[in-house]
Amino acid sequence: MLFALALLPLALLLSVGCAYKDISDESLQKLPGPGNDFNIKTGALLAPILRPRVSGTEGNAAVRQHFIDFFHASLPEWRLELHNSSSTTPVSNGKEVPFVNLIATRDPPGVHEGDVSRLALVAHYDSKYTPEGFIGATDSAAPCAMIMHVARSLDAALTRKWRSADMDDFDVEHKGLQILFLDGEEAFKSWTDDDSLYGARALAGDWESTFHTASSIYRTPLDSIELFLLLDLLGSARPRVPSYFKTTHWAYKHMAKAEARLRNMGLMKSSPNHASKVAKRENKKLRVEPEFLPEGNKPDGAFIGGFVQDDHVPFMARGVEVLHMIPSPFPRVWHEMTDDGEHLDTDTVEDWAKLVMAFTAEWMELEGHLDFKAEKRKESTEKSEFIIP
Repeated sequence: MLFALALLPLALLLSVGCAYKDISDESLQKLPGPGNDFNIKTGALLAPILRPRVSGTEGNAAVRQHFIDFFHASLPEWRLELHNSSSTTPVSNGKEVPFVNLIATRDPPGVHEGDVSRLALVAHYDSKYTPEGFIGATDSAAPCAMIMHVARSLDAALTRKWRSADMDDFDVEHKGLQILFLDGEEAFKSWTDDDSLYGARALAGDWESTFHTASSIYRTPLDSIELFLLLDLLGSARPRVPSYFKTTHWAYKHMAKAEARLRNMGLMKSSPNHASKVAKRENKKLRVEPEFLPEGNKPDGAFIGGFVQDDHVPFMARGVEVLHMIPSPFPRVWHEMTDDGEHLDTDTVEDWAKLVMAFTAEWMELEGHLDFKAEKRKESTEKSEFIIP
């Protein structure tokens, strides 16, 4: 990713909001943690991603298969697709390098695909070509694991909601959840329009020319994305994420509100005021509470058009609304060999997962359907022979 100044497309100058329902304090309190699944050595979700995974390599394919195995074993109701493209790169000596995006979708049953609006949770899963052996724990192994945990934790609530809903009610807004694990975000040599965002550029271009049936509410898969929530460079301690886009500041404010509630309830493990931290120090006095999202009250005039070049760019250029969760400044480990599992702040990783889960539950209006106590989470340690050709 690269920081840049740009003018937003005219299509994004109008702000769009959707139905959004806060979840209760009780539901926030019960949002499940990942258990051991974020352990950097043995965690069922994160550990398999913490390896070099340059596009077109065996490591890249192995991580993609890890995702497929996870969905097949833990989330069988999700529809999986692989989006394939290829391109030469500055280091491929004229050979085509394959780029494979994984798309996982959970829509309400019985609703036509073109009539569903979706919240897209997005991260890239490839790693940087240089330096050799680069892991990219924040960039973006940890965000991928966060998204997997969110999907698994909320899946049963989606099922309960849709079983209790009248899908034939024309007043019901049909909302689905989509996960995009994108390939080829990283530049192979230096960041340019051609040497970056390989998978995102190909997918956005293809979806722009893929049409739903004429009677559909949404014309293309791009139109179906109500919000493109992109996670990147998350997992280092003390991040600060600005509100980058005026048109989605309303969504940023919702997430900032959820963060404030989690902090006020003492549920953010990375906070210096979390019970586990206070217990370890002699001075029990409360300290200044940090904020992941400090710009909830950002005035309209403060949006100057700056943003970070990342996987959202080809989607935003085609009118998709984007909420970009990427810190500014970038973590100190950015594009360094130290961006590995050992340099992740585990509490911060878990807090981001909890915050994104709260936001997703509120976006999908799952209050009243979150029955975590009644669920016995199925561990995602089992392997599957299921492979998408």
